[in-house]
Amino acid sequence: MNRKKVFVSGCFDILHSGHIAFLKEAAQFGDLYVGLGSDKTIYDLKGRKTINSEDERFYMLEALSCVHKVSINKGSGILDFSEDMRSLDPDIFIVNEDGHTPDKEQLCKDLRIDYKILKRIPYANLPVRSSTSLRKETPIPFRIDLAGTWIDQPYVSKFCPGWAITASIEPTIEFNERSGMATSTRKKAIELWNDILPMEKPEKLAKILFRYDNDPGTKDVSGSQDSIGITMPGINRFFYDKENYWPSKFETITDLSIIKWLEERIYTVTLWPRPADFVVLENTNISVDNVKNLTDAAEMTWHGLIKKDIKTFTQGFSASFNSQVRMFPKMMNEKIAKAIDSHRDKALSWKLSGAGGGGYLILISEEEIQNAIKIKIRIKDYWI
Repeated sequence: MNRKKVFVSGCFDILHSGHIAFLKEAAQFGDLYVGLGSDKTIYDLKGRKTINSEDERFYMLEALSCVHKVSINKGSGILDFSEDMRSLDPDIFIVNEDGHTPDKEQLCKDLRIDYKILKRIPYANLPVRSSTSLRKETPIPFRIDLAGTWIDQPYVSKFCPGWAITASIEPTIEFNERSGMATSTRKKAIELWNDILPMEKPEKLAKILFRYDNDPGTKDVSGSQDSIGITMPGINRFFYDKENYWPSKFETITDLSIIKWLEERIYTVTLWPRPADFVVLENTNISVDNVKNLTDAAEMTWHGLIKKDIKTFTQGFSASFNSQVRMFPKMMNEKIAKAIDSHRDKALSWKLSGAGGGGYLILISEEEIQNAIKIKIRIKDYWI
């Protein structure tokens, strides 16, 4: 009897018990073929070199009894395995929850390959493992922009002052490059401070990082909300006066009940990195009315969050994103609209991370969204 061909793909750097549990579970469905991300692909997606080279990772995977065959993927990007999968023509393609993307699901649908998503469950009493959690640099946080962002750019705030809201998040996964999670600013933080934020006041660290991220003469200044979101724990909002790069006021939510309330309702879904030629500043429509709508939406989002009022919060969250898209139409495209449509049955509101064009879809829902990534808001203040 012919066994089914099962295909999985990944980088499998720092091979650990979580990888083994995933591969053994996938192998239960048939002969397991592994597509391995090349060193170049991982560098392009993650902005870092692998700990183990592709040759070493190939050797370790091939030595596993549950693996039938290993090959190094020929392509690049999130779908670096597509050519290899077409050649293999497997019966089943399997990902874990962190690895699910709409593009992978659509590719399998087009090729009539069964698409399965496995829960990330550790074996027996072993701890939950991920490559990210084992990396030395992981204490440096990421950030999610929640509402009002773009107001940190003087060419926006000159029309109307207002608030921006971000949340500092623990690096429970390693977010892709060019995906709106402040990965480029985070790389600067790692370059500046190595593996952990110094024991200093967060606002001081934010100023240092902002200056380091923007060398004198920088043409396209990285907004200060990136540096603030990375260095300042909790959920923060900060007020920008007209044409200022740095906010004049800060307010912080450290109330654990509010933080938990948001954590239980916020989900992220991986889309795809922004294309290399993506320019969000083309054909903009930045006006007094549009920026005023953006700032009003940020106020509504904040007050809904403080009150844990889901209706007010989601109205503000949606209004903020809609204002962003009106100002920067390039943030959206038909492909992203299709991804949003697939979650309208459960999501109450949504936005794109960062400048859009891809990245991560951030959803607010009172129902569990399957196969989405949960975030952990950072509450630790390193300088205390």
